[in-house]
Amino acid sequence: MICGKRWRLFLSSFFTAHLFAGSVLAAALVLSNDGATGEPGKFAAEEIRREAVAKGMTLRDDARATHISITIEKKGNATAQSYGIRVQNENGRRTITVRGADATGAMYGGLDVAEAIRMGTLDALKDSDHTPHIERRGIKFNIPLDVRTPSYSDNSTSAQANIPEIWSMDFWHELLDRMARDRFNVLTLWNLHPFPSIVKVPEYPKVALDDVWRTTADLVKPFDSFTTLGTSVLQPWMLEKPEVVKRITMEQKIAFWREVMDYANDRGIEVYWFTWNVFTFGTGGQYGITDALDNATTRDYFRKSVRETVLTYPRLAGIGITAGENMRESGGAKAKEEWLWATYGEGISDALKIQPERKFRLIHRLHETGLTPILEQWRGYPGTFEFSYKYAVAHMYASRAPTFIKSVLPEITPEHRTWLTVRNDDLYSFRWGDPVFARDFINNMPGPDKLAGYYMGPDGYIWGRDFLSRDAVGEGGRRQLVWDRQWFSFNLWGRLSYDPSLPDAHFQRVLGARHPSVSVEKLLAASQASSRIIPQVTRYNWGSIDVHWYPEANLSHPKQWKGFYTVRHFMEGNTMPGENVLSISAWREKLSAGKTITAQTPPEVAAALERDADTTLRLVTELRQQAAATDKELTLTLGDYEAQGWLGRYFAAKIRGAMDLAEFNASADAAAKESAMKHLENALGHWKQYAARYDRQYTPQLLNRVGPADIPALTAKAAADIEIVRTWKPGTPPLPRKGKK
Repeated sequence: MICGKRWRLFLSSFFTAHLFAGSVLAAALVLSNDGATGEPGKFAAEEIRREAVAKGMTLRDDARATHISITIEKKGNATAQSYGIRVQNENGRRTITVRGADATGAMYGGLDVAEAIRMGTLDALKDSDHTPHIERRGIKFNIPLDVRTPSYSDNSTSAQANIPEIWSMDFWHELLDRMARDRFNVLTLWNLHPFPSIVKVPEYPKVALDDVWRTTADLVKPFDSFTTLGTSVLQPWMLEKPEVVKRITMEQKIAFWREVMDYANDRGIEVYWFTWNVFTFGTGGQYGITDALDNATTRDYFRKSVRETVLTYPRLAGIGITAGENMRESGGAKAKEEWLWATYGEGISDALKIQPERKFRLIHRLHETGLTPILEQWRGYPGTFEFSYKYAVAHMYASRAPTFIKSVLPEITPEHRTWLTVRNDDLYSFRWGDPVFARDFINNMPGPDKLAGYYMGPDGYIWGRDFLSRDAVGEGGRRQLVWDRQWFSFNLWGRLSYDPSLPDAHFQRVLGARHPSVSVEKLLAASQASSRIIPQVTRYNWGSIDVHWYPEANLSHPKQWKGFYTVRHFMEGNTMPGENVLSISAWREKLSAGKTITAQTPPEVAAALERDADTTLRLVTELRQQAAATDKELTLTLGDYEAQGWLGRYFAAKIRGAMDLAEFNASADAAAKESAMKHLENALGHWKQYAARYDRQYTPQLLNRVGPADIPALTAKAAADIEIVRTWKPGTPPLPRKGKK
């Protein structure tokens, strides 16, 4: 950030930058920024300066200078965050003017100019107008505040490692800067019960927690003691030997989060807290607080905590709530909604009576409740009231047009629109990048009359600093952000949800600017081919929630679901609803009945996986021959692509083995058994290749929903498929269904 005298000197300087776009172009730049753009405009101007310096800028006057100005031009009907770029060429002088409808729009336009400098396309910039396709584009961040006030993700390696980072301002500056660059403008912070870590309630002062703790206990061995509900996420033995990772008072915590929200505002980003209910972690049972719905003290404590949260944080844009998952009552949704109104509804109302000018959004998740009881109870909410729907359940990397929302969508009105929770419990490790998939996914979302916005993120992993990669140390000896490892994925989702008309060629240029030593066409093709593998296998082997399916490890919860998916599971499994993909049993039934088949069949699934895997591995080989040895990130990126290629081959061979096992089970044909054995021997070989490449770049992790994920150690599970087929008895009936669907 540049301010004061230094900022004014910067604006009055002249710059010469050398821009690279195949050939070297020289251009002198003069940059001016309208003070009305505030901190967002300053950020954009600094980005322009930084990119120009990176291209070899020198400071000198030049009569041929390109003049770049960033300003706000308010119009009565202008859409928030929109901007226009105008390019003029007169008397040998080129002028580029960014006019934002507001400070955020001006910032986005300035970032477009900075990007053009980075990609070497400044000279090609033309007049254009830009309006956000989706109004609010967000990140779902399960936030591990403290072992005493956990999120749903805290029983994991990444969460415990990131607790100190959550209380580092450097972390938030880095993350919020990256969000702004990629056009995300909403940050949602999810925690089971954050209040003891973020606010002091006058009526319950002893609840406020000083300092920041994490557990030193081994979480791997007792993993089975953690249920998939939040009630077990914190257990007494986890607090026996806590580590104090930061000494800090509640007053300092409040100042910290106010600064985070101020900085977010300077980047055009709204901040929301989301809670599940009813959890009282961090209260220590003081004042008689329990998690019972009929406890009057608990209701009062929540109401006062919500009131103080609103009053304490003037930049807080809203709160999101959940009617569960610890609401033990007999009155159904009606009783849940009565409790939520008496706590959150009344608490927010109390605060808004004190701050009547305040606009405050309430987002009510459509989870374990219903539209009718919600609307009946919340008619008197004094502000914007919206819903939230789990759009793709836990797997955004599956269908480009998930169908789950269709049943509820007709009841969503412009008065009470819905947000989409877009869960990524598919890709914790690998770099992903397919603009075609992302663009289609975004374009298939409901229109603005139904859609308030979306937020994407995982439940099983923390998008904080990268404690998964073996080599993740960045500047200053700190670990890089997960955002930095998966930067291309974030760039695609953010940019395309602002403007889905951006063509694939744009993202080719983005990749080319990052990795200039290789063919950008081949690099994007490898990215897309590898990125199709997990969506394809997830549509075939559907496990709706994160407990049921983590594709990078072919894993589910070992007790509550199936553990490692065997060839039998692939033979007996179901496909994703609404995707027109046939399971093996459905395919065989249609074949035996002589029915016309229009859906994707298991042989076609296997062929598609193998085709994308083979394409990926071929392109990786070709790209490695071109890659500069100094491009460390490219080396790791190609390693990710290669690993996914081997994983695709593994799944293709496994599906073919499952098809043959189904035939052997039905007919006792020895040839089918022999064929199944060969496919699974091939699959084991592919898994070994996959595990070796995964292990080069990533460490084993404890994941809160499926347990320990150790890819090399799972090789023994992959090998067990061969024994399953060897000892199989024809006519074996399917396994009984179990667990929550």
